[in-house]
Amino acid sequence: MLVRYFAAARAAAGVEEEFHALPAGTSLEGLLEAALAVERPSPPEGTPPLARIVARSSFLRNEVAVRDRAAPLGADDVIDVLPPFAGG
Repeated sequence: MLVRYFAAARAAAGVEEEFHALPAGTSLEGLLEAALAVERPSPPEGTPPLARIVARSSFLRNEVAVRDRAAPLGADDVIDVLPPFAGG
């Protein structure tokens, strides 16, 4: 499963995207747990930790909004992590 990070999530993750080899049927919550278990350098000054950002983020699965974190995913799914955006 490919995870793509945007805005503050990208800064906190330290990467734009990463692949997680998890079995089909893994939930979004399981994928997020795997992503948060990755050892990462400290985020830049003023950037919250990735776990805090993920807790408030919305998610797209193959470009469609996902609200159910227990939803099973496919092995080839692309998940976008979209933190809250400010401004208009």
